[in-house]
This record gives sequence, C-alpha cells and structure tokens, in this order.
Amino acid sequence: MQRISTRNARFQVWQASLTNRTKRQRSGEFLVQGVRPISVAVDNGWPVNTVIHDASRPLSRWASDLLQRLPDVERVAMAPELLAELGEKDDPELIAVLALPADDLDRIPVGPDFLGVVFDRPTGPGNIGSVIRSADAFGADGVIVTGHAADVYDPKAVRATTGSLFAVPAVRAPSHREVLEWVRRSTVAVVGTDEHGTTDVYDFDFTQPVLLLIGNETAGLSTAWREAADHLVRIPITGSASSLNAANAATAVLYEISRQRSRPAK
Repeated sequence: MQRISTRNARFQVWQASLTNRTKRQRSGEFLVQGVRPISVAVDNGWPVNTVIHDASRPLSRWASDLLQRLPDVERVAMAPELLAELGEKDDPELIAVLALPADDLDRIPVGPDFLGVVFDRPTGPGNIGSVIRSADAFGADGVIVTGHAADVYDPKAVRATTGSLFAVPAVRAPSHREVLEWVRRSTVAVVGTDEHGTTDVYDFDFTQPVLLLIGNETAGLSTAWREAADHLVRIPITGSASSLNAANAATAVLYEISRQRSRPAK
C-alpha cells in the first residue's frame, strides 16, 4: 500500500483531473466519491484502478467490505487534508479512481424496445448528470452527448448522476453524423423535442424503438439534428414559464415514454 502525505506528482495528476478535461482524458482516469456511486460502479463491473482512503482513521464497514471485493486494486493511504482537497466540498472517507471507458456507441445495446437519449451540445455538467439519472430511472438504454459540450466525466456531472453513470452507458460523439450512421443500422424513430414541435408528447407513439433528442439549454436542437429528426414533439406547458430546463424537459418526456410502455398491450 502506497502512502501519500505531500502534493507529489501523482497527487497533482489527480487534482488536475478534477478541473482539467484535457488532463483527465490524457490520464485516462476520473475520480468518484460517495458510497452509492462507488458501490454502483463496482456492482456494474467498472474497472477501478486505485482506491484512495484516509490514512488517519479506520475504515468503515462499507469501505472494508468494498476493498475485500477489490483484492487486486491498488490502495493509497492519503493524508486527510490532501484527501479533502480531492473531495472538493465534501469530506470523503474514500475516493475511487476509475478508468475512462471508450466512447464507443456500440456500448449501447439496440434491441426491439430501444430507447436512447441524445443530449446535443449541453453546456452544464450538472444537466448532463441529471439527464443520465433520469435516463436510468425511466429505462433508457444509453445516453449520447454530442458536439462541443461539457464533459460527461466532469466531477459535477458524475455527482449529479448519483451513480447512474455506472448503470447506463454514456458515450460522447463528435457530431450527429456518427450517431445517425450507428442508429440507422436498425429501425429506430429519431424524435426531437422542440417547443414548436407538431405533436404533443402524449399524442406520439413512443412504444416503438426511439432515439430521443434533447437540445442545448439555450439554443435547443442544432439545425443538423432538427433536420435529421423523423418527428418533432413538444411538451405543452402553462403558466408564465416560457420553457423548461433541458434536464427537466428530458425527464418529462422520458416519464411519458415509460408511462406508454408500461401500459398493457391492447
């Protein structure tokens, strides 16, 4: 077991990965904290490279059991003040260093009941995490983040998923082209959400295989995605609100899809 009590080179790499996307990508690792997220990651077989824990206090029952499940994983005992820096606002007992998975669209299974979610050019990592969490809650097969966007593995995004990142594949794609080439291998309806959509969400048949498109928080769907969509649907809203937050809109449509698919077949 390695011990780290100074801001050595290794600590600096981990610290940089919290705020620097390029360095996170270069190292091929990202940090995860919290009992539920780490437990879900291990339960789903995510590769854990290193487990960092507080060198000054005994491990809890949960942490001890986790390490027993990962007998071959490197352990690092870290000075508490350094661990707190890696934990940012929290005071974690343990931080897991996980390997970044490949951005391979084939990680997302496409079956007869397929439901995929595209989040187009999101700027807020918290919104990415919220969409992944809702996708998990309502039975989606995967989430794709396209274009120039915030990072799926930004700590704010990871925290906002509350572990769902490790249960639902989330893949980054450069543009709509790669996604359309992949999804067109199967018969899938590409359905965009738009305030000027021609059909209300509850009037559209979501029981078919669907790739759901969610637009940027400010600008909505790009022209390319809008043109690629087979259908555009809208969420009817009332009151003084002019629109919904992107993550809230995604949640509303995902709920409607789940509701339709859970109804007994006629």
